Order: sequence, then C-alpha cells, then structure tokens
Amino acid sequence: MTDPSRMTILFDNYPGVPGLTSLWGFAALIRVADRTILFDTGSNGRVLLKNMAALDIAPESVDLLFLSHPHWDHMGGLDSVLEMNPQATLVVHEGFSKHLINDLHGLCGELVVVGTDPVALAPGVFSTGMLDSDPPEHAMVIEADGVTAVISGCAHPGMERIVEHASRLLRKKIDWAIGGFHLMYSDAAGIDRAIRALQDLEVAYVVPTHCTGDAARDAFRHAFGARCIDGGVGREIGLVGRATSPG
Repeated sequence: MTDPSRMTILFDNYPGVPGLTSLWGFAALIRVADRTILFDTGSNGRVLLKNMAALDIAPESVDLLFLSHPHWDHMGGLDSVLEMNPQATLVVHEGFSKHLINDLHGLCGELVVVGTDPVALAPGVFSTGMLDSDPPEHAMVIEADGVTAVISGCAHPGMERIVEHASRLLRKKIDWAIGGFHLMYSDAAGIDRAIRALQDLEVAYVVPTHCTGDAARDAFRHAFGARCIDGGVGREIGLVGRATSPG
C-alpha cells in the first residue's frame, strides 16, 4: 500500500504551495486501500492538470474518480482527466443529469452510479449514498489504518449530517471532516451551531476550505485550535488517528 493515510489538495480557491494556481472549486487526491482516488476535479481542467504536474502526480495514476455533486466547480476538470485516463472508474450519483450519465458510459473504464444507499467502492472506501439537498450530494467515507475520515465537496446537506451518516455507516466516531463546509453565507449563529454539532459528534480534526467562508474558517480555528488544518492548493495532510498530531 502506498502512503494510504495522506491526501493532497489539488484544486482550491485558497492558495497554498507557491507556484500552484488557485481558482474557485475543489479537488483532492487520496491514496488509500491500494487505490489512488481523485475526489472532484475543480472548475478548470487545464489548471487541475497543471497543478497535478507541478506536484508530480500523473492523471494516469488515478484508479477511481469520485464526483460529489453536479456543480461546475467540482466537475469542470472531468473531461481533461478522462482524456488522459479513459480507463479510470468514475463514481457519480443518481442526481446527475441522466443525459450526462448516459454519455459517461463511453468515456470511462467503469461507471458507478450511486443511489440513496451507501456503497463500498474499495476496501475501506465508501460513498455515503446520495443525500437529499440542493443539489443532491454524496461524500466519501474512509476507514483505513485505524483512521476514519469524511471528505465533502460542498456539504450541501450539512457537514454535521454527513458526519453523522458516516458514523452510523462505520459504527465508529469520525476522526476527520474535510472539504467544503458550505458556511460562506451563514451568520455567526449558524456557524456556531455547525461547530458545536461537529464537537458533539467528537470529530477530532477539521479541514474547512473551499466554500466554508473566511468567517467560518476563523471560527473553526478558534474552536479546534491546532486540530483545525488549513486547506489550500498543494496542502498535503496526514490522516492520523485522533491521539496523534497531524504532520
């Protein structure tokens, strides 16, 4: 297994590693369970591929491509990745356009269309199943090497709801909540409710980025301290257990 407990943010509207390009959107690379997984593809394929090249990550190395929901800032790089790697397995959910789903059958190696039930995608890698929101969204759940994590594109259903769903699926507490928390339009009371809900669920680490919003990111830093990890393009995160400091 190649470094199964690390992820790298490839696309984010927050800057990170110098020399990489930040645009609105989100994508991350996760290596787990002998699989290399691309979670979402950002808003621009050329920029995604440029960032991947700068980080020495080949699109051809991706085994599994997971799209969280059908918004442009999460699937804008899909064509670019599939042109480079048409053999990758692609995971979407039933809330994507039926016309798009029909077309995708001929553009990837295998197409997995997730319904409302959780789906095992690889050892230790799951979809939550499509959750009701506008738009519908599913998140990735990881259980590997004693660590549990949830990765969200935008958390339209609410990050606390996603974490609660994942915790029931694994019958374990969730160590990490990562991605867009969709709090950029929330007031202070709404942000506080979201933080308290994740604390009540005993989430150990948070990586609030993309559509979380600056006010919410600041509030999470205050609430979680060193257990709130900044996102940003190129950020590499060790998904360690709750008793360990992330590297």
